Order: sequence, then structure tokens, then C-alpha cells
Amino acid sequence: MSYRNKTYVAFASEDIHCYRLMEAWRDNDRIDFDFYDAHDLFISRDTSQPETIKRNLRERMKNAKQIVLLGSVTGRRKGSDGRSFLAHEVKVAIEFDLPIVVANLDGKRTVDLSVIPQPLLDADYYTISVSFQPTIIRYALDQYAPAYAASGKSGPYHYKPEVYSDLGL
Repeated sequence: MSYRNKTYVAFASEDIHCYRLMEAWRDNDRIDFDFYDAHDLFISRDTSQPETIKRNLRERMKNAKQIVLLGSVTGRRKGSDGRSFLAHEVKVAIEFDLPIVVANLDGKRTVDLSVIPQPLLDADYYTISVSFQPTIIRYALDQYAPAYAASGKSGPYHYKPEVYSDLGL
């Protein structure tokens, strides 16, 4: 179950408000959404050098079992640029072979190539794309993430509409 595994949330700095919303979902007793946030480990100060921040990001990701990537056009651009912190996170996620749930901030329930960083596409990396809603993100963390390693799949995937309707979405 997703709440037992440390979850790393990767996002462009412009999308931090969506990360904060995920934290609010987690903290709201009326929403069935929980995750053990890997960002709580190895905290960097705003004054830290880029090398220190990247080292701390790597340590956080080393402790994570799964990733939620907040999918946006800005996130794709930064995750593809080869120099931003998000690009570093994408590179490390591939290196560590971590399951990645792409939460489409535009609300799409399908694979949206305009929000997935190019290194993931170039690597034909097995990801699952979902809409940015707590129920489907939790479902993906509970279903896709544990089955990721044994799946043998590659490339981006999404759930069929029936999964959303079965979840009441």
C-alpha cells in the first residue's frame, strides 16, 4: 500500500502549489490519500550549493520506493533540459529504476507526451499516467508501483476509463 512506502514527488518549482495540495490531501482526514513523503529526509537550505542539493536529492530518492511526477509542460521542459534539479531527479529515477506515476496536472487521463520529460521517453521507461486526483494517484501507487519490477513492460501507459469509473471518478 502506498502509505507504507516512501514516495518521492518530483515537480518543476513552478508546480510547487500542486505538491502542497498533495500534502493537504494527505493531511485531510476526509480524503483517503496518504503517502510517506521522501522529501522529509535530507533537507537542503535555500543557500545550499547546487552540488549539495543534488546530493541530497539523490539521498532522498535512494530512500524512496516510488515516484509521483507532477506532469506539466514546464515539468517536461525542465526535466528534459539536462541541468535543472528536475532533470537530475529524472536521471536518478531512471538510474534507480523506480516506478513513476505521472500525475497529469492538465487533468488528462491518458498518456500526454507533452508533460513527460524526454529522457523517460528516450529510455522507453515504463510509466503510468493518471489525472491529478488523489483517488487515482493512490490507486496507481497501490497497483502499478508494486507490480512495476516484475511487469517487463516499457513505455508510457494509462488506465482504461473503466478504472476511473470503478473508482467513482
